[in-house]
Amino acid sequence: MSNPDNDLSSDFKDRDRRDGSVVGNRSLGRVVACDGARAIISATAEAGTTTLTELWAVGRLISISTGQSRVVALVNSMKTEQETWREASDNTIRIEVELLGEVRRGPSGHDEFTTGIARYPHLGAVAHHIRTADLRCIYNTQHTATAIIGTLSQDESIEATIDIPSMLSKHFAVLGSTGVGKSTAVTLLLRKAIEADPKLRILILDPHNEFAAAFPSHGAVINVDNLDLPFWLMRLEEFAEVVFRGRPPIPDELDVLRDLIPEAKRIFRTSSDALRRPGDKNGTVTVDSPVPYRMADLLALLDERIGRLEGRSEKPMLRSLKMRLLSVMNDPQHRFMFSSNTINDTIMETLATIFRIPGDGRPISVFQLAGIPSDIVNSVASVLCRMAFEIALWSNGGIHLLVLCEEAHRYIPSNPHLGFLPTRHAIARIAKEGRKYGVSLGIVTQRPEELDQTILSQCSTLFAMRLANVRDQDIIRSAIPQASSSTMNFISSMDNGEAIAFGEALRVPMRMRFQHVSTQLLPRTQAGAPEIQETADTVDLSRVVTRMRSVGNSDLAQNRLSQQVAQTYESRENMFHEPKYADEAMEPYRAEMLPNSDGERLEGPVLRPDMSVQEKLDALRREMQRMDPSRPLDATSSTNSPRNTSFAFRSRFSRDG
Repeated sequence: MSNPDNDLSSDFKDRDRRDGSVVGNRSLGRVVACDGARAIISATAEAGTTTLTELWAVGRLISISTGQSRVVALVNSMKTEQETWREASDNTIRIEVELLGEVRRGPSGHDEFTTGIARYPHLGAVAHHIRTADLRCIYNTQHTATAIIGTLSQDESIEATIDIPSMLSKHFAVLGSTGVGKSTAVTLLLRKAIEADPKLRILILDPHNEFAAAFPSHGAVINVDNLDLPFWLMRLEEFAEVVFRGRPPIPDELDVLRDLIPEAKRIFRTSSDALRRPGDKNGTVTVDSPVPYRMADLLALLDERIGRLEGRSEKPMLRSLKMRLLSVMNDPQHRFMFSSNTINDTIMETLATIFRIPGDGRPISVFQLAGIPSDIVNSVASVLCRMAFEIALWSNGGIHLLVLCEEAHRYIPSNPHLGFLPTRHAIARIAKEGRKYGVSLGIVTQRPEELDQTILSQCSTLFAMRLANVRDQDIIRSAIPQASSSTMNFISSMDNGEAIAFGEALRVPMRMRFQHVSTQLLPRTQAGAPEIQETADTVDLSRVVTRMRSVGNSDLAQNRLSQQVAQTYESRENMFHEPKYADEAMEPYRAEMLPNSDGERLEGPVLRPDMSVQEKLDALRREMQRMDPSRPLDATSSTNSPRNTSFAFRSRFSRDG
């Protein structure tokens, strides 16, 4: 049957306009219904043949002729009218398509694709197998700064390109189930980003320590072994997260820190010539100011407050806070915060190392979080994201920063009552205001349902890989306005390495396959490295135990300050004990260092290791009597029997005798 739409061209040898299997015929069917967003096409398979029907497949693009233009549509679903297939007779097929845009002749004389449709298909309009030239026109971003990231799944001869500046300026997300190739896709995108923007610096929050292998020549690895992240860079909420080990802080103890930390900062500023500025007043220092201070000064101020108390109602609380501080300082896993290097004003060195300023040819900073205790990793992430925004804000556009959050649902969960609030605020600030100052956000997660939808909606470019969970698919549909239901129907059956891309960095949604990445540059943990030949029979178990304990000779040498202070203040179980003082050479602070102090040593029981148990008991009784004069000096006059009292004290201090 003659088709007038096929007579628009006299070049019957143009394979771009013809289906190779059927010479001279590119017609697939005719429009029988159209509502402005979707259309229904009727086609006929003559005598049960499938020559043309093989071109109909869910996810394919077709074109519908409307005179001088062609409407581009995406196949959504298809079925036979009789719901059976007859081998020897005609079969009528109904195909539902979604209208995406229009290809028409532009002012320049070349074909152009627009998402708006000026002329909709009429009833009876012919649906065609789409031309390769039209496909190239559709997926051409028409930007100068484009990057090739793969090929179209529909036609592998056509490159899948994105606009890198658009992707970075309005953030992006890579979503997909475990094992579909998210990390490989992220590696490819980051490589394209640093090629397109020489000013870009990338900070990867790497919870699995896998991206170091992906950037051997472009990335600098930062972990707990080479990191100095001073505790004084943290704001009060972040520092409290460390002190209280991820648990809710005790309000009274938090108030004490709020009062004493600014005073410790003023003491350090007064004693440091480097921080003195003409006309600078001590009153401008707040608890959140990024000004150095010494933990020794903080403990001295805490001791002074304990010594000034006449009653004992607050002493247990203050002693509890003191023990928390000493415990955190003495923890080898916190050595990157309390090492000897962190007592100086090293903020410039810290920022230069973490954010690669200057980059020295390595613009990517891989921040490995696996060695950081899980109860404080949110606090560290909060500091990094907050500083990233502030650096971009005050650099006046001189630095472009990209913060990539792997396993982002850990930091910005959908439940507002979960996660760490300062981390959520820091990431949300980048998502909402970052593009104004040149800081971008990249989100990678396998559970979109557990991710904050408000922050996800700020990601204007999205790469959705295979997701089997229906709720995760619904989150993507609601977060991305242009994510049509027909496009999302393919997301549960895509192959590894495939993705459906949406957003500002490309003109229309496309189903594409990412480029192949060399095996040597694939992200992997150390356990997955091919050169590792360890087995259960050859592994050194003692080395494993040492790493579990996070204690080593070099680590202890680097943590010298923490050891000295912890040895000076040895933890005691009895809440009435004053900590013993160390020798003068090991004393981390002196009484005359305290403001408004006459240099007099605070009173308290001195418990030395060489003292006998009876001498320790006598010292404790004198301290208890000093704190409460109404208490008899002889412990035998208490309500407890002498034998029980002696046994209770002996059980507490038998290890010190």
